Amino acid sequence: MASSSDIPLDTAAAAADRPLPLQGLRVVEFSHMVMGPSCGMVLADLGAEVIKVEPVEGDRTRHLLGAGAGFFPMFNRNKKSIAIDLRSAEGLQAAIRLAASADVVLQNFKPGVMKKYGLDYATLSQLNPGLIYVNHTGFLPGPYEHRTALDEVVQMMGGLAYMTGRPGDPLRAGTSVNDIMGGMFGAIGAMAALMQRAQTGKGQEIDSALFENNVFLVGQHMMQYAVTGQAAAPMPDRISSWAMYDVFTAQDGEQIFLAAVSDAQWRTFCDAMGYDDLKNDPQLQTNNDRVRARSTMMPVLRERLAQHTAAALAAIFEQHQLPFAPISRPEQLFDDPHLNATGCLADVVLTDGERAGQTVRTTLLPLRMDGQRLPVRCSPPAVGEHTAVLLQGLGYGADDIAQLQSTGAVA
Repeated sequence: MASSSDIPLDTAAAAADRPLPLQGLRVVEFSHMVMGPSCGMVLADLGAEVIKVEPVEGDRTRHLLGAGAGFFPMFNRNKKSIAIDLRSAEGLQAAIRLAASADVVLQNFKPGVMKKYGLDYATLSQLNPGLIYVNHTGFLPGPYEHRTALDEVVQMMGGLAYMTGRPGDPLRAGTSVNDIMGGMFGAIGAMAALMQRAQTGKGQEIDSALFENNVFLVGQHMMQYAVTGQAAAPMPDRISSWAMYDVFTAQDGEQIFLAAVSDAQWRTFCDAMGYDDLKNDPQLQTNNDRVRARSTMMPVLRERLAQHTAAALAAIFEQHQLPFAPISRPEQLFDDPHLNATGCLADVVLTDGERAGQTVRTTLLPLRMDGQRLPVRCSPPAVGEHTAVLLQGLGYGADDIAQLQSTGAVA
């Protein structure tokens, strides 16, 4: 695993010190898992003060195993933590005071949970009419709204698993696409509402939902059917619009994706590989000709390309500016030269689990602002790390805080 970035230290320091777009805004986050924390992370990376409200025992996401082990350290950087027992009257009052002090409140609990505690938009907006309130839900209001949703659930019912897997074998995408994008749309809605508040002085409630996000993702396939009358086939069984657009097995057994998506690229490919016979074949002159000839053309290409190593093919394709990609695994990306050279990876210190206290690398938002990446300003917080200082900011004195701690209302 790479342990340092190729970005000069003075450049990184300048990025950390410069003013950020959402600086001065307060966000209070009642969330767990991925969707709500993704929204909070985007706002935090953009400079907002994001306060994560956790139960006194800590967010259970901190201690997930297996595929969930990366959730908390990935989506909770640049945040503060306050640990409150909402079942305690004193703790709940502190949570309400905190939420009322916010520009944005976001949550991703089941319908009715926040209302039960008086932390819903209708209640809080009475205390703060300018409040922006973002709900992250499974479904927008309608017949499905009370169903329990997961990324896998909406991928199955929303057509994405059908499109990803082989025919008859639906397969979820290999990451939490709807959770993450649902959080992103929540952040987009929050920022749009903040701009509108600057004009009207009024806040509003926003809903971002997993199912509707998934349907947006497959909208291109829905539109394909609307335009052509032909249902989209699952990706592994689709009729590609491009003749050469596939994964090939190289001489060394490694796989590599290679493509030629125009007639000019096909001619360049044939020249680079010395395939004059294919270049001059009258049945392979246009892309549509080659699509129709795929059943006979692809076996020839697979046999010939298998005579080269994946590295050699990559070098040829890069030299001639043809599309190609190695088949990488996530753990290999830590050592990717481009990611390291462009500052995509940054250090965070783990706060939970067997590796607590160790420094690892995480991925930053995939954008630059004013020529610089948005930095990690602080690692994911320990449980309740900022409880005392945040309560002081709400007007609690030292004795009040000690009393709340002694009763277990906060931690």
